[in-house]
Amino acid sequence: MSRDIQVRKCGTLEEFHRCVELQRQIWGEADLEVEPVTMFVVAAHTGGQVLGAFENGRMIGYTLAMVGLRDSVPYLHSHMTGVLGDYRDRGVGRMLKLFQREEALGRGIRLIQWTFDPLELRNAHFNLNRLGAISRQYLANLYGTTTSPLHRGLATDRLLVEWRLDSSRTVAAIQNLAKEPVEVPAMIELPPELEQWQRASAPEIEKVQARLREEFTGWFARGYAAVALRTGPGHRAYCLTPWSDF
Repeated sequence: MSRDIQVRKCGTLEEFHRCVELQRQIWGEADLEVEPVTMFVVAAHTGGQVLGAFENGRMIGYTLAMVGLRDSVPYLHSHMTGVLGDYRDRGVGRMLKLFQREEALGRGIRLIQWTFDPLELRNAHFNLNRLGAISRQYLANLYGTTTSPLHRGLATDRLLVEWRLDSSRTVAAIQNLAKEPVEVPAMIELPPELEQWQRASAPEIEKVQARLREEFTGWFARGYAAVALRTGPGHRAYCLTPWSDF
């Protein structure tokens, strides 16, 4: 990762417009459901976050978060994070999330939430294993069926992530001290052909999604949480364990 990459808060209209342009560059012109500049303005002026990653003054990634309220306690909902393709796998996304954590803690905010597609295993590994977040809620078809090529015509099922910023899990994960659990009371298995089916938009994907929806919903109803993604070759699975309310 280049030492020239810096992360900081954004606060100007020029920077907000750059975030909108990055959306188009990252996800493609075919996906026209971009967030407008007004969304970034509102987030920045109402206690949310607009964060940018810069290399030599050029914005290469960003994060947009808005304020939420849960049980009368404020938290942040991290709506989107994007990094230009040439800078992926260089730790930029992690830099953005760690800066996001520090900025939130500095204001007394201890929880950040966001959603992700449980079929996207890179995101699952990053969220659960690398950041130490958990998930206890499955949101079926959250955004409805869209025309975006990113969604492949599937229902927009999402896992809701809870990132407890000062928990022992989070601290261990961001310090690279967390280990993949050896034994867990429950697992949701993933087919080894998953990425191949995704690239081909194969009909099997819809069947996998339906199974994940049923299994996650069932385990969450019993008080379990998804706490890790097992990434061993030939055996990938979500790991779940009983979880009480914080």
